[in-house]
Amino acid sequence: MSEPLDLSTLDSALRNALSRLIITLADSKRLMGIRYSDWTLGAPSIETGVSTASMAQDEWGHARLLYAMLKGLDIDPGPVEYDRSGAEFASIAPLDHERGDWAGLVALMALADGALSTMLRSFAVGRVELAQNRVPKMLAEEEYHASLGSAWYRRLAETEGEARDLLTSASEEMLPALLAWVGADDASARAMVDAGVIDPAEDRLAAFRNAVRDLVSLVGINVDAVHAATDWDEARGRTGGRPDEEACERARGDRNRALLVE
Repeated sequence: MSEPLDLSTLDSALRNALSRLIITLADSKRLMGIRYSDWTLGAPSIETGVSTASMAQDEWGHARLLYAMLKGLDIDPGPVEYDRSGAEFASIAPLDHERGDWAGLVALMALADGALSTMLRSFAVGRVELAQNRVPKMLAEEEYHASLGSAWYRRLAETEGEARDLLTSASEEMLPALLAWVGADDASARAMVDAGVIDPAEDRLAAFRNAVRDLVSLVGINVDAVHAATDWDEARGRTGGRPDEEACERARGDRNRALLVE
């Protein structure tokens, strides 16, 4: 493994790029937790509801660890975590809105959570020591999410009728935004690649496509033929749009601010 970066010596461009990556990962983890929690009481079985509650807890724990990494860049994570509007959130686009059916959540579990893990693996083997130390535990916990997501994806893909159609539609909707994010090759992404923070775009894309290829083929999707979305927002490090404000209020903990304990 290469020598760790001295974060105190980063130029402004690389510092901003790294903070963008950390915030996008942390915001996405926070919103992923919200989307899992939406289904704690509506899952197909009690056992599955318990699983979504557990996964929501994992994601929120991961988010807190990621936000805390900002301290290494001399950025106070408090305002980032609690004081931004939905328009400022950098979470990946498939998390913007609540999924209205279980098939949509399964697609999130298998594809969006899978994209997050792809980026975290790349970050963990890069030159940021905080990521080297903290991300492997997150990835170990993500193995259960991947296993459950894959099992449910296969189960719904093997059915005939509405459940399979909903799964197909959700997958087709999510993949372009996820491919654009995982394969980002803008100036910020290139700065991080050059500094050894993350892998090159083509390697990240190959890893994600390899991870989901067999799953999405079950609903007739060839991931190698799917084009990345083009509405890239370099400032936030995601495709266009924004998460719904109600989810952001929950993510910030607005109603429980008086009870916040650090």
